[in-house]
Amino acid sequence: MEIRVLKYFLTVANVGNITKAASILHLTQPTLSRQLMDLEGELQQKLFLRGNRKIELTPEGIILKKRAEEIIELIDKAEDELKNNKDEISGNIFIGSGETRAIKSITDVIKNLNTKYKKVKFHIVSGDSEDLQEKLDKGLLDFCILIEPIDLDKYNSINLKEKDRWGLFLRKDDILAKKKNIKLDDLLNLPLIMSRQAIKTTFEKNIFIDWFKGNFEKLNIVGTYNLIYNASIMTEDKIGYAMGLDRLINTLDNSKICFRPLSPKLEVNINIVWKKNQIFSKPAKIFLEELNNKFNKE
Repeated sequence: MEIRVLKYFLTVANVGNITKAASILHLTQPTLSRQLMDLEGELQQKLFLRGNRKIELTPEGIILKKRAEEIIELIDKAEDELKNNKDEISGNIFIGSGETRAIKSITDVIKNLNTKYKKVKFHIVSGDSEDLQEKLDKGLLDFCILIEPIDLDKYNSINLKEKDRWGLFLRKDDILAKKKNIKLDDLLNLPLIMSRQAIKTTFEKNIFIDWFKGNFEKLNIVGTYNLIYNASIMTEDKIGYAMGLDRLINTLDNSKICFRPLSPKLEVNINIVWKKNQIFSKPAKIFLEELNNKFNKE
C-alpha cells in the first residue's frame, strides 16, 4: 500500500466526487479511478459506494479513512522532525488538552519559548482524555493535559499544581440558582448531563463517582458530553443540568447560565503527561525542560 495512493484515497473520501478529486490531484479521472480500484483489489475490500454524482464510503472505507489519516499525520510529523536543521531549533510541538483553565500555565511556557525560538510552532488539540490518550499512544501528540480521573501509570507526568472545581451549570432563573452551592440531595431528582470521562467506571479510583457516596446509580443521567460548551447549550435549552468544571463557560451578566459548586467541595488535579521512553524532537525536549523548570522547582 503506497502512501501516494492513500493520499489519493483520502482526497476522494473528503471530496466525495472522483472528478473533483482528480482535478485537485492534477490527475485524469481514469487514472485516479484505476488507482482506487487497484487499492480495493489489494485490500480485497470494497471501499466506495459509487453513485452518479457522489460516492460514499463503505464501512471498510470508513475504517481505512481513519487509519490513513493517522498514517499520513505520523509521516508528516516524522518528516517535519527529520527535515529541521540540526543547528537550529525549529519544528512543531503537538499538545492535546482537556477543557481546563490550567492550560494558562502551559500557555505561559509557550509564550516564553516563542520569544526564544521563533521557528517553533505549537498545535493544541482539544478533546476528552480517552480521545487524547489514543492520539498520544499512537505518537500523534507529544504531550497531553489530562484532568482526573485518569490512569497515570503508563505515562510520565508533571502536576500543574492547580485544581479545577466541580459543580453544576444551571439557568439563572432556576430555583436552585438561589443556593450558594449544590449538595447531593439537590442532584438526585435532576435530569443530569455528565462528562463522558468523569463517569467511566474503568478507573481503579474515580473520585467523581466516589463523591456520590454510593448513590451514583440513583442519578437521572439524560445525556453525556465531551465538550462542556455543548452541554451548556443543552442546559440553556432546559434539556438538563450539566455537571462540569468551573471557569470554562461564560456565566457573566449577559449569560443565562450560572455555576454553583458542589458541597462538600470536589476538586481534581491536572497533569501534563507524555509516553514513557518517549523520543522527543529537539523542540519538544526543550519544551519539557521548560515545564520541569516551571513546575518542579516552584
